[in-house]
Amino acid sequence: MKRTSNLEPRTSNTEQGANRLLLVLLLVLLLVIGSPWREAKADVAAQLANATQPLADGVPQVAVVRLRQLLAASLTADERRAAKAKLGEALVAANQPEEALKILSEPSVAGSPGADFFRAQALAALSLWSEALPLYEAVARDNASPFRAEALYGQAESLRALSRFDEALQVLASLTKNRRWKVRAGLRSVELLIDVRQDPEAATRILNSLNPTSESEKMERRLLRGRIQVQLNRPERALPLFSPILKDPAGASHSVLIAALLALADAHLQSGTPGTGDNFLEEFIERQPQDPDLPLLFAKLDELYAAERKQSRHELGRWSKDAAQPRASLSRWYLARAELRLGRRDVALQTFEQLRVDHPAFPALAEAFVEYARLQLEDEMVDQAIATLEDARKMRPAPAMLEEVSLLEARSQFQAQRFEVAAQIYRQVAQSSSRYGDDALFNASLAWLQAGDGREFSEADQELARRGANEQTRADLRLEQGLAEAMRGDAKATESLQNFVREFPKDPRISEAWVALAELAFHAAPPRLEEARQNLTRAAQSQPTMAAKERAEYLSIWLEEAAPQAEDARVLDLARSFIQKYPESALLPDVRLKLAETAYRRQDFASAQTQFEILAQGNAKSPIAEKAEFFAAQSAMQTMGPASLDRALVLFDNVVKKNGEWKWAARNEQAIIERRLGKPEDALTLYDEVLKGDARAAEKREALCGKGDILYELGVKDPANYQRASELYTQLAADSDSSAHWRNQALFKKGMCLEKLNVPAEALDTFYTIIEGESSAGRPREFFWFYKAGFNAARLLEEQSNWKPAAAIYEKLAFAGGARSEEAKSRLNRLRLERFLWEE
Repeated sequence: MKRTSNLEPRTSNTEQGANRLLLVLLLVLLLVIGSPWREAKADVAAQLANATQPLADGVPQVAVVRLRQLLAASLTADERRAAKAKLGEALVAANQPEEALKILSEPSVAGSPGADFFRAQALAALSLWSEALPLYEAVARDNASPFRAEALYGQAESLRALSRFDEALQVLASLTKNRRWKVRAGLRSVELLIDVRQDPEAATRILNSLNPTSESEKMERRLLRGRIQVQLNRPERALPLFSPILKDPAGASHSVLIAALLALADAHLQSGTPGTGDNFLEEFIERQPQDPDLPLLFAKLDELYAAERKQSRHELGRWSKDAAQPRASLSRWYLARAELRLGRRDVALQTFEQLRVDHPAFPALAEAFVEYARLQLEDEMVDQAIATLEDARKMRPAPAMLEEVSLLEARSQFQAQRFEVAAQIYRQVAQSSSRYGDDALFNASLAWLQAGDGREFSEADQELARRGANEQTRADLRLEQGLAEAMRGDAKATESLQNFVREFPKDPRISEAWVALAELAFHAAPPRLEEARQNLTRAAQSQPTMAAKERAEYLSIWLEEAAPQAEDARVLDLARSFIQKYPESALLPDVRLKLAETAYRRQDFASAQTQFEILAQGNAKSPIAEKAEFFAAQSAMQTMGPASLDRALVLFDNVVKKNGEWKWAARNEQAIIERRLGKPEDALTLYDEVLKGDARAAEKREALCGKGDILYELGVKDPANYQRASELYTQLAADSDSSAHWRNQALFKKGMCLEKLNVPAEALDTFYTIIEGESSAGRPREFFWFYKAGFNAARLLEEQSNWKPAAAIYEKLAFAGGARSEEAKSRLNRLRLERFLWEE
C-alpha cells in the first residue's frame, strides 16, 4: 500500500516568481481603474463647491443657475440630494420661495441637513406663518442644529405674525443669552413692546441694556428711541432722532430707513404739520420708483394728504402718468382715494377702472382691487365686483389679503343670490387656518339656508357644534333659519320662528322673530291683520333691535293701508316718519314709492312728482329709477300747466335715454304732451319712432291708435286724413292678439272716420260689428266702447228714420247689463212712445 504525505507539494522558485508578478500586475490594474473614479468624485465635489460659492458671496441668483446646471449632469443619489438641498437654500436667498418649496419638499431632500429650516424660511417668505412655525420649532428643539438660533428667531417672527405676541416675546428673551443674537432679539422685543404692548417704559429699559456695535444696529436703536418719544406724544423730541437717519442713511438697513420715514410721518401727524412730513416721503418715492416697500410709503403718504387742509393730488397725478412701475399704479390707486375724499365718486370709479384695465402683476395692488369691488357692491354692480375680485386673485396676494378677497367674493355672490356659490367659498375659508374660520362657517350655514339645502346646512351646523359654538351662535343660527324660510315662503317658517321664541325667550334678537311672525301673518291668504298687529306689539315690548324697529315701522305702513277704515293721511304720516328715521334703509325705495303712490291717489300730484323724482335720483343705478322717473313725469302731466308739461317732457326724455323697459311708453306719453301743446306733427314723429322701434305689442297698439287720433283731428283741414286714420284703425282692429278694449276702440274710431267720409252705411256696419261681437257668449265683456258704438249706431238709424232697427239696437244695449243699460232702456221707451212702436 502506497503512503501519502500530509504536506502540500512544494512549488518551484520559478512558479513563485510568476505569482508575485501576477499580484503586482493586479495591483497596478486596480490603481489604473480606480483613479478615474476618485477623480470624478473629486470633480463633483469641486463643481458643487464652485456652484455654491456665489451663495456664500451674497449672489444667490448665480448659485441657482450653476446648481441647476450641475443637477442636469449624471450624479449619484447622495450627490443629487446635496445639490438639491443647496438649490433650495439658494432659491430662498434669491427670493424665489415657491420654487424653493418645490425642491425642499421632495422626499429625497427632506432629510438633508437644514432642509426643514429653509422650508420654514420659504414658507415665511410667502407669509404662510402657521405652516412655517412648526418647522422652526422642530429645528429650534435640536440643540445640535447649526440653525438653532436662526430658527428661534424665525419662531418668534412666526408667533408675532400670528398675533401670539406674549409667546414671541418669550422666545426672543431666550435669544438674549446668545451673544450673536442678543442685540437683534432685543431690538425686536422693543418693537413688540412699542407696537403691541404700548409699554414705552419697558421698551426703554431693554433699549438701554443693549450695546450695539454695528452701524446698522446703532441706527435701529436711534429709530426705536424716536418711536418711543412718538408713543409718549413728544414729537418735538422724536423728530431730531429721525432726521440724522434720513439725511445720512449710510450704514442703515433698508428696513430701518423705511421705518424712519414712516415714524417721521407719524411725528408730523402728531405735531399737526402733515404738509412738512409729506416732503420726505415724496422725495424718497421720486428717487425710488421701484422700491419694494412703496405700498407702505404710499399708505402713509395718503394719511398725510388726508390730514392736510388742502387735499394734495399734484404728485400723485404726475406719477400716475409716468411709466415707472409700481409707482405709477400705486399713484393711480391713491389718486382714486383722494377723489373719494373730495366727494368725486364718479372720477374715483373711473380711476379705479383704469387701474384695473392697466396694471402690473404686483400683489400689493390686490388691496386696491378689493376697495374698488366694495365701491361696486355699494352701487349694486355685483357681477362687476366679482370680476374685479377675480383680477385681484390673479395677482397672487399674501394669504391675509387673499382671504379678504375670498370673503368679499362670497359676500358678493350672496348679494347676487347665488347662495350655493357663496356657501362653497365661505366653507373653503372655514376649512383653512383663517382667524375668521368660525364666522365663515356661520355664513356658509346662512348661505345654505338661503339656498334651501337642508343637508348642507345640517352639516355646517354640526361642524359649528363640534367647534364649540356658544349658545348665542346657536340662537342666531336658529333665528336665521326661520328668517330664511320666511323669505322663501316656506311653510315651516312660522313653526321655526315660534320654536325660536320658545327656546330662546331672553335672546337679544327675539324682537326680530316677532316682527317676522307679524310679516307672515300679514302676507297670509287671507291676511291675519289682527295677529300681525299683536306680534308687532310683542316685538315692541321685547327691547327691539334697530333691525326689528325698522321692519316693524315698515310693516306698519302696509298694515295701515290694509285696514278696513284705512286713512291715506295716516299712511302718508307713517311713510314720512319712516323716511326721516331710516334715511339709509334698504327698504327706503319701497316706502318712498308708497308715499308717492298714495299722494298720486289723493290727486296731490305735486307731492307725488317730488317723491317720484327723489326716488329716481336716490336710486340712479337701480331699475326702480326708470319707473320712478316715468311716474314723476305722469304726475307732472296731471297739473296741466305749460311749465309742468315741459318738465314732464324732460323727465320722459330721461327715461328714453335709459333705454330700458319704459322707453317706448315714455315716447308715447311725450306724443300725448306734444298733442296737448298743439304740436301734432311732433307727436306723429314720436309715434312713428315707436312703431318702427322694438317696442312691445301693447306700446305699438297705443302708438297706432294715437297716430290715428291725430290724423282724425287733422281731418278738419284735410279730409284725406280721415281715410288715413281709418286705415290705421282697421290695422289695429285686425290684431288678433289685442284685447276687446283695443279692438272695440279701433272699430268705433273707424266708424267715426267713415261718418266723416260720408259713408254712413259703412259706419253703421262698423258700429254694429262691435255690438254683435260683445253679444257673443264665452268672452269677457267690454262695455265702454260697446255702449259708445251702440248709441252711435242707434243715432245713425234714427237720423235715417229707421225706428225699429234703432229700437232693436237700444234693446241689445238695455239687456247687456252694463253701466249704461238704464240709459238704453230710457231711450228705448222714449222711442217706442214717440214712434208708436208698441202697436207692432
